[in-house]
Amino acid sequence: MGVSNNITAILNFIALLASIPIIVAGIWLASKADNECTHYFRWPVVILGVLILLVCLAGFVGAYWNRQGLLAFYLICMAILIALLLILLVFAFVVTRSDGAYPVQGRGYKEYRLDGFSQWLRDHVTNSKNWGKIRTCLADSDVCARLTQNYMAADQFYSAHISPLQSGCCKPPTACGYTYVNPTLWLNPVSPMADPDCLLWNNDQSQLCYNCNSCKAGLLGNLRKEWRKVNVILIVAVVVLIWVYLIACSAFKNAQTEELFRRYKQGWV
Repeated sequence: MGVSNNITAILNFIALLASIPIIVAGIWLASKADNECTHYFRWPVVILGVLILLVCLAGFVGAYWNRQGLLAFYLICMAILIALLLILLVFAFVVTRSDGAYPVQGRGYKEYRLDGFSQWLRDHVTNSKNWGKIRTCLADSDVCARLTQNYMAADQFYSAHISPLQSGCCKPPTACGYTYVNPTLWLNPVSPMADPDCLLWNNDQSQLCYNCNSCKAGLLGNLRKEWRKVNVILIVAVVVLIWVYLIACSAFKNAQTEELFRRYKQGWV
């Protein structure tokens, strides 16, 4: 195996390692309750990570055993996958740029407005066609049930840093003036007309505020928060992959030159 192929094999091993955080981040993202209930964001990162791992493995095999055809296949596929990863990264930044969160006086958590998020998210995640299935999925999850296990007293709950999804779906908006009984049981609103969601609140544990716009906004807030974390990993991974790819292209050209020179010395050309 030539020097250039050695370099290419090492670089592919580095790229293979870089694909592991992408896969782990994708699995973490897919395991979240909000992503379990939405299909748009659940698996793209995992699929891309697995494809990158397989292509890097093919490149490593091609470099180690000097299979030029396999190396060429690796370079073409890796260019496509890096482009797809960049598109996903830019898309995720654009659609999660807007934040519908706003602070609530005397509360450790924030509340969320649906119109504060991007139009694409509102159209594709929380539209009437999709929300029925998402609402049922959220109601079947333990997102709100966990609050009653973790918080008892009102002051303890008010100071808690609960997730956007829990803030939007598991309690009524603060502006309604409901009296706290426990995190998912609220009575006697002082200002029932302060927000349209005030009238949609229901103490039935299968209803709560799952029909509220605040719940839809909370779901988008969760998606935004999680994707912002994943984007950091994707940025680091794509920088490493681009760096590895550029050096691998140079090493591939050098390997071809070495092969031509070797044939020339043997009198084949």
